Amino acid sequence: MHKLGRGSRDKVQQFMAITGASEKVALQALKASDWHLEGSFDYFYSQPQISVTNSRHLEDLYSRYKERDADMIMVEGTSQLCNDLLVDPQDVVMLVISWHMKAATMCEFTRQEFIDGLQSIGVDSIEKLREKLPSLRAEIKDDSKFPFLCETGYLYMTT
Repeated sequence: MHKLGRGSRDKVQQFMAITGASEKVALQALKASDWHLEGSFDYFYSQPQISVTNSRHLEDLYSRYKERDADMIMVEGTSQLCNDLLVDPQDVVMLVISWHMKAATMCEFTRQEFIDGLQSIGVDSIEKLREKLPSLRAEIKDDSKFPFLCETGYLYMTT
């Protein structure tokens, strides 16, 4: 652990125990909150880029859905992903997931898009992504993220 005083070291340990975050993330959140433990939790949970994701789990997920003959998730893999999430492939939440993944083609994902997208959402398992679906669905109503849906009336046709 970095050279810290006992009190700071204890705060880092508490933060890591409660959030499951790495030491690096704990230090970042505590420094951002001027070493106030409660403030560090607020900071941590308000920062989508600081997420508790396991890169090995993300790689395993990607491997589960990618095509056998290509290093990409395509129709078959996306269909399996939808089955595992218990959503219809035409569910609007797949649009939000694709948006988070910055997919060049809707519902087709490169390794980078898939892994970066799940990290940005803060999940590293199907179970965690399934738990996140209600908040992802709520994002569709955010016209700063999806102005074209609000302008075209699509939003009202699907909700």
